[in-house]
Amino acid sequence: MIFFLWGAAASAAVTFVIHTFAGGKAVARPLLVDESLPKESKWLNYYCWHITSVVIAFIAAMFAWLAITAPQADIIIALSSLTTVLSLLSAGVAIKAGVNPLQFPSTTLFAVIAAFGWLALFARP
Repeated sequence: MIFFLWGAAASAAVTFVIHTFAGGKAVARPLLVDESLPKESKWLNYYCWHITSVVIAFIAAMFAWLAITAPQADIIIALSSLTTVLSLLSAGVAIKAGVNPLQFPSTTLFAVIAAFGWLALFARP
């Protein structure tokens, strides 16, 4: 169980780094220089970008905390459910955009975190 919790924490940390640094260059910077968007829309999207950064960091920290302390099934279920839904949401948005869901890194990255979380839940202690 602990191995899978550390796997979830590590994959969430990697997701945070990819989102923050690579994604920041590829998505956030172009968003800020886009003059075609209304000012409010641009800055609200930028705010949402940072909300995502905070949420991913929180997910990584919580899985690490669970690995260090006594794992709690209800928290593992909550984090695994959240990351599952975020992966499915990413896939749904990609499909709506006419893009292969695997072209959105968030689809796979959140699925990996979720898989580790679910494996931790069902692994023997």
